[in-house]
Amino acid sequence: MKVITIAKTGDEETVEPGFAELVQQISGKELRQCYHCLKCSAGCPINFAMDWAPNQIIRMVQLGLQERVLSSSTIWLCASCETCSTRCPNEVDLPTIMDTLKEMAIQNGIRSQQAGIQTFHRVFLNCLREYGRMHEVSLLALYKLLTLNPFEDMGLGIKMFRKGKLNLLPSRIENVHELETIFRTFGESKRSKI
Repeated sequence: MKVITIAKTGDEETVEPGFAELVQQISGKELRQCYHCLKCSAGCPINFAMDWAPNQIIRMVQLGLQERVLSSSTIWLCASCETCSTRCPNEVDLPTIMDTLKEMAIQNGIRSQQAGIQTFHRVFLNCLREYGRMHEVSLLALYKLLTLNPFEDMGLGIKMFRKGKLNLLPSRIENVHELETIFRTFGESKRSKI
């Protein structure tokens, strides 16, 4: 393990030399092909809200800055829209790498600096597991209950309901129980159930 000093902040940070290889192994995706052309970051629709641009996350993974990467809010904000991988000249599959980093953060017990992101992730996956599709009312109700902030978006919710954008009752897909196989295959065990 090597410790480096970050010139910009003067902070010391531990470098994990095998981190990039571990991310590649778990994700099954190549990230050494990235030469930082910035097309992923330029095209990312949520780059404005991220603490690190997508290409910076890849670079930090390549450098072994595990703690910084796994505690960033960027990995949780990624919407997996695939704009980045579509624009990438080397076809680096950034959404899959971001999902891998999320799972690594969960397994290592590393919390994001942005409150509520991991709670939303867990509630979102549990909603999918339960119904096989998204039911916004269930998602929002449980999320608001867990974050103890039930009334923050109430006005917006009422507007959406009046316009017919929110269904009060959820609907399930056929054979929803078969989704459990998918969750098990990709490592989302019952441990993340609420």
